Amino acid sequence: DIVVANSDDNTVSILRGYGNGSFANQTTYSTGSQPYSVAVGDFNNDTHLDIVIANFSGNTVGVLLGYGNGSFTNQTIYLTGSDPQTAAVSDFNNDTRLDIVAANFGGNTVSVLLGYSNGSFANQTTYSTGSGPIAVAVGDFNNDTRPDIVVANFNDNTV
Repeated sequence: DIVVANSDDNTVSILRGYGNGSFANQTTYSTGSQPYSVAVGDFNNDTHLDIVIANFSGNTVGVLLGYGNGSFTNQTIYLTGSDPQTAAVSDFNNDTRLDIVAANFGGNTVSVLLGYSNGSFANQTTYSTGSGPIAVAVGDFNNDTRPDIVVANFNDNTV
Protein backbone atom coordinates (compact mmCIF):
# COMPACT_ATOMS: atom_id res chain seq x y z
CA ASP A 1 0.00 0.00 0.00
CA ILE A 2 1.05 3.62 -0.47
CA VAL A 3 0.32 6.71 1.63
CA VAL A 4 0.95 10.18 0.19
CA ALA A 5 0.81 13.65 1.77
CA ASN A 6 -1.15 16.09 -0.42
CA SER A 7 0.02 19.53 0.70
CA ASP A 8 -2.17 21.56 -1.66
CA ASP A 9 -5.50 20.10 -0.56
CA ASN A 10 -4.77 19.24 3.09
CA THR A 11 -5.28 15.49 2.75
CA VAL A 12 -3.42 12.22 2.70
CA SER A 13 -4.16 9.59 0.07
CA ILE A 14 -4.13 5.86 0.68
CA LEU A 15 -3.68 3.59 -2.35
CA ARG A 16 -4.24 -0.04 -1.42
CA GLY A 17 -2.01 -2.51 -3.24
CA TYR A 18 -3.40 -5.51 -5.08
CA GLY A 19 -0.16 -7.49 -4.69
CA ASN A 20 0.61 -7.52 -8.40
CA GLY A 21 2.21 -4.07 -8.68
CA SER A 22 -1.06 -2.23 -9.24
CA PHE A 23 -3.13 -0.17 -6.81
CA ALA A 24 -6.74 0.75 -6.10
CA ASN A 25 -7.97 4.30 -6.58
CA GLN A 26 -7.02 6.62 -3.76
CA THR A 27 -9.03 7.13 -0.61
CA THR A 28 -8.39 10.52 0.98
CA TYR A 29 -8.45 11.64 4.61
CA SER A 30 -8.46 15.22 5.86
CA THR A 31 -5.37 16.46 7.67
CA GLY A 32 -4.12 19.67 9.17
CA SER A 33 -2.83 22.54 7.08
CA GLN A 34 -0.21 21.65 4.45
CA PRO A 35 0.76 18.06 5.23
CA TYR A 36 4.37 17.67 4.11
CA SER A 37 5.30 14.12 5.07
CA VAL A 38 4.05 10.90 6.60
CA ALA A 39 5.42 8.01 8.63
CA VAL A 40 3.75 4.77 9.68
CA GLY A 41 3.79 2.53 12.74
CA ASP A 42 1.44 0.69 15.09
CA PHE A 43 0.71 3.38 17.70
CA ASN A 44 -2.03 1.58 19.64
CA ASN A 45 -0.63 -1.98 19.63
CA ASP A 46 -3.53 -3.52 17.70
CA THR A 47 -1.24 -4.96 14.94
CA HIS A 48 -2.68 -2.48 12.38
CA LEU A 49 -0.56 0.25 10.82
CA ASP A 50 -1.33 3.84 11.78
CA ILE A 51 -0.17 7.07 10.12
CA VAL A 52 1.47 10.23 11.48
CA ILE A 53 1.40 13.36 9.32
CA ALA A 54 3.62 16.46 9.64
CA ASN A 55 1.21 19.39 9.09
CA PHE A 56 3.56 22.24 8.13
CA SER A 57 1.31 25.32 8.35
CA GLY A 58 -0.75 23.91 11.19
CA ASN A 59 2.22 23.47 13.55
CA THR A 60 0.90 20.01 14.37
CA VAL A 61 1.31 16.35 13.71
CA GLY A 62 -1.83 14.40 12.96
CA VAL A 63 -2.41 10.75 13.78
CA LEU A 64 -4.77 8.47 11.87
CA LEU A 65 -5.33 5.12 13.59
CA GLY A 66 -5.80 2.20 11.22
CA TYR A 67 -8.68 -0.26 11.37
CA GLY A 68 -6.71 -2.98 9.56
CA ASN A 69 -8.92 -2.95 6.47
CA GLY A 70 -7.28 0.01 4.71
CA SER A 71 -9.44 2.61 6.43
CA PHE A 72 -8.51 5.02 9.22
CA THR A 73 -10.00 7.15 11.98
CA ASN A 74 -10.30 10.89 11.63
CA GLN A 75 -7.13 12.75 12.46
CA THR A 76 -6.21 13.55 16.05
CA ILE A 77 -3.79 16.49 16.20
CA TYR A 78 -0.92 17.23 18.56
CA LEU A 79 0.97 20.51 18.80
CA THR A 80 4.56 20.73 17.59
CA GLY A 81 7.01 23.55 17.06
CA SER A 82 6.79 25.92 14.12
CA ASP A 83 6.45 24.46 10.60
CA PRO A 84 7.01 20.71 11.04
CA GLN A 85 8.41 19.33 7.78
CA THR A 86 8.99 15.65 8.48
CA ALA A 87 8.19 13.05 11.11
CA ALA A 88 9.66 9.72 12.11
CA VAL A 89 8.72 7.08 14.67
CA SER A 90 10.65 4.97 17.17
CA ASP A 91 10.46 3.89 20.82
CA PHE A 92 12.60 6.62 22.43
CA ASN A 93 11.86 5.81 26.09
CA ASN A 94 12.05 2.01 25.90
CA ASP A 95 8.46 1.38 27.00
CA THR A 96 7.57 -0.73 23.91
CA ARG A 97 5.26 2.04 22.61
CA LEU A 98 6.07 4.02 19.49
CA ASP A 99 6.86 7.70 19.87
CA ILE A 100 6.96 10.52 17.29
CA VAL A 101 9.72 12.98 16.41
CA ALA A 102 9.03 15.95 14.12
CA ALA A 103 11.55 18.36 12.54
CA ASN A 104 10.25 21.92 13.05
CA PHE A 105 11.72 24.01 10.22
CA GLY A 106 10.51 27.39 11.51
CA GLY A 107 11.41 26.77 15.13
CA ASN A 108 14.88 25.25 14.77
CA THR A 109 13.78 22.37 16.98
CA VAL A 110 12.59 18.82 16.96
CA SER A 111 9.50 17.81 18.91
CA VAL A 112 9.36 14.43 20.63
CA LEU A 113 5.91 13.14 21.55
CA LEU A 114 5.93 10.04 23.74
CA GLY A 115 3.27 7.48 22.91
CA TYR A 116 0.69 5.86 25.15
CA SER A 117 -0.63 2.34 24.54
CA ASN A 118 -4.01 3.60 23.27
CA GLY A 119 -2.55 5.49 20.29
CA SER A 120 -2.50 8.91 21.93
CA PHE A 121 0.59 10.98 22.71
CA ALA A 122 1.97 13.19 25.47
CA ASN A 123 2.59 16.88 24.92
CA GLN A 124 5.78 17.60 23.03
CA THR A 125 9.23 18.03 24.45
CA THR A 126 11.42 20.15 22.19
CA TYR A 127 15.15 19.99 21.52
CA SER A 128 17.23 22.59 19.69
CA THR A 129 18.67 21.84 16.26
CA GLY A 130 20.62 23.72 13.64
CA SER A 131 18.91 26.31 11.46
CA GLY A 132 15.97 25.13 9.37
CA PRO A 133 15.62 21.43 10.23
CA ILE A 134 14.13 19.94 7.10
CA ALA A 135 14.42 16.18 7.61
CA VAL A 136 14.57 13.80 10.56
CA ALA A 137 15.48 10.13 10.75
CA VAL A 138 16.00 7.63 13.54
CA GLY A 139 18.60 4.91 13.98
CA ASP A 140 21.08 3.50 16.47
CA PHE A 141 24.08 5.50 15.26
CA ASN A 142 26.38 4.85 18.23
CA ASN A 143 25.56 1.15 18.66
CA ASP A 144 24.20 1.45 22.21
CA THR A 145 20.87 -0.27 21.35
CA ARG A 146 18.94 3.00 21.90
CA PRO A 147 17.41 5.03 19.05
CA ASP A 148 19.17 8.25 18.12
CA ILE A 149 17.77 11.17 16.12
CA VAL A 150 19.55 12.68 13.12
CA VAL A 151 18.41 15.99 11.64
CA ALA A 152 19.34 17.64 8.34
CA ASN A 153 19.40 21.43 8.73
CA PHE A 154 18.68 23.31 5.50
CA ASN A 155 19.67 26.88 6.39
CA ASP A 156 23.13 26.12 7.79
CA ASN A 157 23.89 22.99 5.73
CA THR A 158 24.54 20.81 8.76
CA VAL A 159 23.47 17.47 10.15
